[in-house]
Amino acid sequence: MNAPVRKIMTFVDKAEAAWSPAPTWVRRLAEEADRVGQPSTAKRIDYSAATVSQVISNTYRGDLGRVEKMVLGALMAETVDCPVKGEMARNVCLKWQDKPFAVTSADRTRMYHACRAGCPHSKYGAE
Repeated sequence: MNAPVRKIMTFVDKAEAAWSPAPTWVRRLAEEADRVGQPSTAKRIDYSAATVSQVISNTYRGDLGRVEKMVLGALMAETVDCPVKGEMARNVCLKWQDKPFAVTSADRTRMYHACRAGCPHSKYGAE
């Protein structure tokens, strides 16, 4: 007698089972993981493969909103209108916000201050 054939669950299958139904951005994350692999997907959104796995399985305990924004920018082409640089991908905006102040770069100085001076896309309030 033949052994039963097991269906291999895709990341999309896992996301749909865990989220029921998965939000659009989680489904897109899972689709990308199925397409290019979990490590490559993680690199694109600037997170670890473990984080990608936890988000897909709905067990991530970190800032899910930030992960969502990174996915929206990196995988779904969402952009924001930066007051300094103009249109940019949402994930690039978040990366700029995370950079520390640096007097050695006029670009970094302008972005640092703009991100903290009431920009509507900033994770910081006006300081």
